[in-house]
This record gives sequence, structure tokens and C-alpha cells, in this order.
Amino acid sequence: MFLTIPTLLTWARIAAIPFIVGVYYLPWDMASKNLAATLMFMLFAATDWLDGWLARKLNQTSAFGAFLDPVADKILICASLLVLLQQDRVDTLIALVIIGREIAISALREWMAQIGASRSVAVHMLGKLKTVAQMVAIPFLLYDGRLFGLIGTRQWGGWLMTVAAVLTIWSMVYYLRKAIPEIRAKAR
Repeated sequence: MFLTIPTLLTWARIAAIPFIVGVYYLPWDMASKNLAATLMFMLFAATDWLDGWLARKLNQTSAFGAFLDPVADKILICASLLVLLQQDRVDTLIALVIIGREIAISALREWMAQIGASRSVAVHMLGKLKTVAQMVAIPFLLYDGRLFGLIGTRQWGGWLMTVAAVLTIWSMVYYLRKAIPEIRAKAR
């Protein structure tokens, strides 16, 4: 099921990355670059919800889709964080925490699958909340202006990214606490 509509939407999230990054290399003014990157990020981030809904609606769920979906999210978020880091709109420590957690938990899930204990690190609501916080914070930070003349998006994005970082650490601790008993049991 590599080419179902839901899987193609997931692939689109990955394919979007060079476009979001590439906008900042165009000879446009910064406000236009920010708007283009924000709109693209929001469009492709929306496919995260849409691909899952369509997979269930069209009965096109697959193990490959379940694997690729979180990978696409992680790559899109990490690439966007690197853009924001380059634009000095996100703190280096926050970016490192989020990217480091994604690498660590992905490695943990792979290892747990190898020892037959993948259920202990299955996706939890904390991980989903973390992803939502990141997917809302990033467009605010990409836009970097005043929304409707009222909302300072850099400030709101910074607050939301701090919330995302806290949820990132909290969810990592949760997953590690679930995995450690399994790891200890297999080590015996």
C-alpha cells in the first residue's frame, strides 16, 4: 500500500520540506518568505490529520502507513526547527531537546520492536499533544509578524514552543518509564 491516497499525502509532507526550506533562499522580502513558508507548513501539517482520516474512511490503513506517518511528522518538524534556528526564532536548547527526543524515542521504538516489546512504547496521548503543540507553534514562528494586527506571532510561538518542549520531555520520560521494565526483563 505504498501509493494509496493516504500514503501519498504522507509522502507529500516529506516532499514539502525542500520547498519550505527553499523559500528562504528566494530573492523575496522576508515578510513574503515568512508567509509562503507558513502557508506551506500549515497546508502540509493538515495532511497529518487528513491522511489518517482518509485511511480509516477508505479502509486503506497499512503497517507501512502507520510507520511512515510519524516519520513524516518528525522530518517536517525537525526541518522546520532548523529553519527557525537559522532565522534565530527558536532557542537552540529547545530545538536540541525536541530533535534529540525524536531521535532517542525513534531508536527506543526500533529496539523495543526488535525485542518484541513494541506495545510498551506505543503512541500515547502525551506524544500526540506534543506534536499538536509543535504543529501550532511552528507556523506562528515562521510567520513572525502581527496576525490580524493584534497577535504577536513570535511571542505566542515562543510560548507554545516552550510548552512543546515541556511536553517533549514529559512524553520522553513516559516512554522510557514504560520501556525500562521490558528492557530489564529481557536482560535477565
